[in-house]
Amino acid sequence: MDLLGSILGSMDKPPAVSSQEKKRREAEVKRAAEEKKKKSKFRKEIEQKVSEFIQDGSRTRLSFEPMEKVYRSIVHDVADVAGLTSFSFGDEDIDRYIMLFKKEHLPSDEELEALRSGKEYDPSLKVSQAFDAATDLDESPQQQTKRHKSGDDQSVSSHYHDKYKSILGDKSAKGAAVITTPNKAFGYVPSENKKDQRSIEQTLNDIKQRKRQQKQDN
Repeated sequence: MDLLGSILGSMDKPPAVSSQEKKRREAEVKRAAEEKKKKSKFRKEIEQKVSEFIQDGSRTRLSFEPMEKVYRSIVHDVADVAGLTSFSFGDEDIDRYIMLFKKEHLPSDEELEALRSGKEYDPSLKVSQAFDAATDLDESPQQQTKRHKSGDDQSVSSHYHDKYKSILGDKSAKGAAVITTPNKAFGYVPSENKKDQRSIEQTLNDIKQRKRQQKQDN
């Protein structure tokens, strides 16, 4: 026997893999392959939904059902590639979900705060608070304290209305201030101009192209 054969013969042989361990490893490989396939299918479904959402000019936001963190990461990635803004709301491992917004229809800080706290956002409340704040500017600190303690806001509101009668008009009121008509000569953009004119197939191709570009940049 030569030297090499002698050395190899003296070495311990690797432990034999039991049939049970072999089956376990095969099951892990199969499970990983199935999970990868499931994620790939999920991503294609999300890309399709996002593409349809972009094409729909009547919708400004898209909400998804609560899902696990790994799948939320896929939704965030697809939204980012598609040029949308995404936020997660709710409690982790309970009801955490994602909502997508078009760039031209982003939520206000007040609405985001309400969504994060699980409350329903009431835009009229902000208008009411702004109206009360403007009323306070017309009063002295003593008058404000007296009004807030007595709860008598009606007379002050009337005073505010009379003072700005030339601007608000005779029939305007606090409720009417909530409903406004945009001035077409200033900052008005027709809804048709905001609608994405691409087809669903073009949108999907753009998403895939941006994804490839991101991988190249990274």
